[in-house]
Amino acid sequence: MTRAAILRETGRPVTIEAISLDDPAPHEVVIRTAAVGVCHSDLHFIDGLYATDLPVVPGHESAGVIEAVGSAVTEVAVGDHVITCMSSFCGHCAQCLVGRPVLCENPDAQRSEGSRLYLDGEPIPQLYGLASYAEKMLVHERAAVKIRDDMPLDAAALIGCAVMTGYGAVVNTAGVRPGETVVVIGCGGIGLSAINGAAIVGAGRVIAVDVNADKLDLAQRFGATEVVDASTTDPVAAVREMTGGGTPYAFEAVGLKQTCEQAYEMLRPGGSAVVIGMVPEGQTLEIDASELLYEKTLTGSNMGSNRFRIDMPRLVEFHLDGRLKLDDMISRRIDLDDINDAFDEMRAGHVARSVIVF
Repeated sequence: MTRAAILRETGRPVTIEAISLDDPAPHEVVIRTAAVGVCHSDLHFIDGLYATDLPVVPGHESAGVIEAVGSAVTEVAVGDHVITCMSSFCGHCAQCLVGRPVLCENPDAQRSEGSRLYLDGEPIPQLYGLASYAEKMLVHERAAVKIRDDMPLDAAALIGCAVMTGYGAVVNTAGVRPGETVVVIGCGGIGLSAINGAAIVGAGRVIAVDVNADKLDLAQRFGATEVVDASTTDPVAAVREMTGGGTPYAFEAVGLKQTCEQAYEMLRPGGSAVVIGMVPEGQTLEIDASELLYEKTLTGSNMGSNRFRIDMPRLVEFHLDGRLKLDDMISRRIDLDDINDAFDEMRAGHVARSVIVF
């Protein structure tokens, strides 16, 4: 038996209960969870903005140590330190073969083989095929990547979602080049990672936009060269004035209709707006169609367009050599029993990232 957070009903707090895990199937591994970030993506499901079967074990931004492996596992071994990723991949579909495994056409085939967790004797699904808000995880081997043993696992957990998503949107999805100007709307964990990624690749100007002064101060520690307080000024007008007509790149890391539209409105001709945040299901965005004549692009980014088996070990190296500011992102370390308080703080916008440490 292992303790886990259970979402039984949307709009209600999660409960901490005992679940059981099957023995690993041939391509599965059991991971002893070391740390898991409390992520806004899970909050969308808890608040009912995205649909999922209930009850379910949420959680996906995690790191831990391999405790057991199935008979056919070749990617990792018992004792390996790993980061998990929701971007499981098959390795043989058209998307995987052209180097876009994040868009794998058969990801469910590389997740746990059926319902492998049990609550009160009944099968219970794993959100994103991971179910990280638990003392142990049972996942497919292609949902984890081995990392260096000297990487602190509480910091490594953040790479599993927020950091990969923000950094990857800048580096992989948009392909920002040295010297370019970048605007990031929203300075939570994902936005800070986008800012940090822009600094790592050598962006000339990195403009952070938020309504929270503390987060704007934090953004400057991550590499923002300028800030815009959207609570006191029109961010579109401010950015246009600062950049002499518009930015070549704008990244939305909030997940709101208004901020997505603002990101597009900030662009110069030929610019790209990348929506990283999860806009609630069913909502639509509105843009001035005439602006398309100026070759402006509005696109999304799925988990930073990652190739996580390559990208995540590289991000570990960036952290260990001081370029990736993971320690500054962790607002506080908590126990599993404090998870609902962490979600309340996230709703209020008070924290960058809380990390559950087991």
